[in-house]
Amino acid sequence: MNSSPVHLPPLAENQELSRTEERQIVLASTLGTLFEWYDFFIYGSLAVFMSAIIFPPDNPMVSLLGALAALAVGFVIRPLGGAIFGYLGDRFGRKYMFLVTVVMMGASTVLLGCLPSYSAAGNLSWILLLVLRVIQGLAVGGEYGGAVVYISEHCSPKRRGLLTSWLQSTCMLGLLACTVVIVLCRTAIGPDAFKAWGWRVPFLASIVLLSISVYIRARLHESPVFSRMKSQGRLSKNPLREALSQWSNLKLILIALFSINAGTVASFYTGQFYVVIFLQQAVAVDQSLVYNLLSIAFLIGVPTYVFLGWLSDRIGRKWIMIAGIFLTALTFRPMFESLISAGNPALVEATIAKPVTLHASTNSEDCSFSLGAALLSSHPDNKKACVKAKQYLVQHGVNFTYVPPVNGLPVAMSVNGQTISGFDAKAYGAALQSAGYPEKADPARINRTKILLILIAMTVIAAMTYASLAAYLVELFPARIRYTAISFPYHIGAGIFGGLLPFIATYLTLSVGDVLAGLWYPIGLSVICGIVGTIFLPSGPRTSAATSAADANTPTAQ
Repeated sequence: MNSSPVHLPPLAENQELSRTEERQIVLASTLGTLFEWYDFFIYGSLAVFMSAIIFPPDNPMVSLLGALAALAVGFVIRPLGGAIFGYLGDRFGRKYMFLVTVVMMGASTVLLGCLPSYSAAGNLSWILLLVLRVIQGLAVGGEYGGAVVYISEHCSPKRRGLLTSWLQSTCMLGLLACTVVIVLCRTAIGPDAFKAWGWRVPFLASIVLLSISVYIRARLHESPVFSRMKSQGRLSKNPLREALSQWSNLKLILIALFSINAGTVASFYTGQFYVVIFLQQAVAVDQSLVYNLLSIAFLIGVPTYVFLGWLSDRIGRKWIMIAGIFLTALTFRPMFESLISAGNPALVEATIAKPVTLHASTNSEDCSFSLGAALLSSHPDNKKACVKAKQYLVQHGVNFTYVPPVNGLPVAMSVNGQTISGFDAKAYGAALQSAGYPEKADPARINRTKILLILIAMTVIAAMTYASLAAYLVELFPARIRYTAISFPYHIGAGIFGGLLPFIATYLTLSVGDVLAGLWYPIGLSVICGIVGTIFLPSGPRTSAATSAADANTPTAQ
């Protein structure tokens, strides 16, 4: 296989690509998408470092929530990006949207590395951060639908699952590349320097990826399906209206959203992204070890995507995805529970032997914590002593149970026979340490093999839901509105359901006092999506004739 991108001539009508040309199209498309996912995930991985520089430094937990809120902005804005670029892609072509989205993503990522600190620019620092995250979210919103459609409209329908699975794996490969770059930078610069300024280096390095991506995308030709529709005058005049106003199309969008798309979010974002935060904060495992284990798990898990894409071309796509969604609901809580016992057994021992109680009234105004407080770092709830106490305990992986208030105080903590009135971080830390609660996981007691096996299992389950998703969505919608129609369920699922995952999980954990309570969100979502998909989702795979009919802009049989 020639790995260098080649400028291929446009296809004539009914002409099929050779296997070599097919591989070159996949390579060119997936490399650009890989770089965009790297740019998008690098922020989430470095949010804990940025929060101390970009946001007010007086409350670390609130600053972290602010950084995570900026992460959510990038996710939530994605459906708008999908609508804008989907409309433009269905009206004017797939290729040009590739170039626009990669430039938007690459440029905004480089600028993230140039943001001024809060001490230098005040509130302007985090305002600029939000603006750049909006640009990134719009770019990713336009990227996925275009890449999926571009590959699918070039390849043979019999190989669509296999070839688009390479594109699906770029999300994980982007996470892997992000992880490797962070580990290398942190090792070369040193932990202290990386925390102070070195976190900017992975952002600035994106200028190299941007140059490569633009070069690759500029050499691609237009999709043959789009070219034929354009030459025959069959392009949609308003793909957005056609996708949303015709019930036959809107029904499929809604079914896809509330089954495989939201279900994929529950599996992929929990098992590949939320788990990173969980291992570092709740389990208190060293960041370098977390990244190393994740890198190994990702390398082992990536071939699973290609295998499952290939398998979906032969036995159908629906039931592979549905099985992955139900496995998420059944296995994720016990697997996360096992991560705690494998990563920090001393924490489990202390929790059992000397449990923590919080003297507070969950119904009182002094202790109330709203979802808005999880989304906005400046929310008044985050200033309450009771809320600060809950945030401190959860951030250190400490479970607690609520008991009635003492002496009319809004909050007090008891552990090992000692009661501390109000909230004092130093006093809480000293009391927990004396009770045997470890500040960090003991490296000598970490079961690395067990953690790695759990991460691999999560990767395989995520691949079941995600590997054949692109091929399935392409075959669900007619070509004239395909870019637009795919973007809606995918980015609403990923942007809304996925973007809110850290905050809903935080809200549930603080409300219950259990570090595993946040998992009820992805578990509940998986159950609902699995049921909806089982009942309403059309089966597959599509036949070559049915797929060709969709490409020819005629309704496909369900």
